Amino acid sequence: MAKIAVIGTGYVGLVSGACLADFGNHVTCVDNNTEKIEALKKGIIPIFEPGLDDVVARTVKAGRLVFTTDLASAVQHNDVAFIAVGTPPADDGSADLRYVEQVAREIARAMNKYTVVVDKSTVPVGTARKVMGWITEELGKRGGDAAHLSFDVVSNPEFLREGSAVQDFTHPDRVVIGAESERAREIMKDVYRALYLNETPYIETNLETAEMIKYASNAFLAVKITFINEVANLCEKVGANVQDVAKAMGRDGRIGAKFLHPGPGYGGSCFPKDTQAMARIGRDYGEPLSLVETTIMANERQKQRMVHKIEMGLGGPGSLKGKTIAILGLAFKPNTDDMRESPAITICEGLVQRGAQLRAFDPAAIKEAQWRLESIKNSIVYTNDEYEALQGSDALVILTEWNQFRNLDLDRVRSLLRAPYFFDLRNVYKRKEVEEKGFMYVAVGK
Repeated sequence: MAKIAVIGTGYVGLVSGACLADFGNHVTCVDNNTEKIEALKKGIIPIFEPGLDDVVARTVKAGRLVFTTDLASAVQHNDVAFIAVGTPPADDGSADLRYVEQVAREIARAMNKYTVVVDKSTVPVGTARKVMGWITEELGKRGGDAAHLSFDVVSNPEFLREGSAVQDFTHPDRVVIGAESERAREIMKDVYRALYLNETPYIETNLETAEMIKYASNAFLAVKITFINEVANLCEKVGANVQDVAKAMGRDGRIGAKFLHPGPGYGGSCFPKDTQAMARIGRDYGEPLSLVETTIMANERQKQRMVHKIEMGLGGPGSLKGKTIAILGLAFKPNTDDMRESPAITICEGLVQRGAQLRAFDPAAIKEAQWRLESIKNSIVYTNDEYEALQGSDALVILTEWNQFRNLDLDRVRSLLRAPYFFDLRNVYKRKEVEEKGFMYVAVGK
């Protein structure tokens, strides 16, 4: 059983800490937010993630998961310290490492024995070397025996999808361990012993390669999403059906079916931030990643295209003035309350700028929407369910494919809407079944 401190109880830190405890490790989750820690001690989970509350409750009850604000004590009483703090994008697109540096230095000031320090946050290539430098510098400031304390830094990137993070952590495609000492590698194998026994593939590599794997993986997926979105736009012009195109493409084992679902663009906490950061790394090293740069621009263009699609579907330029639009879905994807970089933000703001009023519902994200959409608060009403959002609206727009939006009572929908406009921006429905109910149906790429 490994003894682990996880510093940062945001999305990555809390999921990682709880799941590592579920593997049989003893885990101390640390955060400097006292209110959050007190809530977690009471079993209140600050994020919406299916199954996470059960894992936390189970491991807390078993005594393998505890919460504290005392970082120094957590470091001193554990052998492995995971850094799982945020790395938000700076103004220039690079990852802001101020929180990583702060935690690394705090770890160094608290260390009293050999410690493995693990970068779990998504960080640019070269960050592990910086963490080494920060820790070494702080140990030197302490002087005496502390200056000679040994440690290792490991890069262990996460590959969690919001909405299925618990499943992703406990049944990963691979575990990436970037390390420079056999001692650190063996300790990390002990941390993930439950997965090792289940024959999960391990990728053992150096620090820089591990850091690059994370960015390269997310950038490729963003490119794949953007590619099928652009194919969808072309399909509309030539009379093809993008869903059939994607299905046939996905049957090719070299391509694969995942992430070939056209829509209003990607969002969330990873793809926008990581593509920006990777593009910045390329520029910094004199190797511009033109494909990634283009993907970023094309994704923003796709969001704006959806606003234009709705406006043209309702009659052309100026047609949104005085209209009320029902918005179903605000989170960037289903099964999460996360609206970071959600296409819904751009689309809702764009609709309001063109004169529309909005009635919106999301099963989990309304609380977050109220501050993320602060700029249009006077033009948006949040409702208690999807049908209330439809009441008196001139059009329905599906922005997030929550399961409860996949099987709407179309007769009821038609009776509640003032006009029969149905914009399915996630391609949830079949055109025939919707048009048979008297709707004007608009999708993406078909």
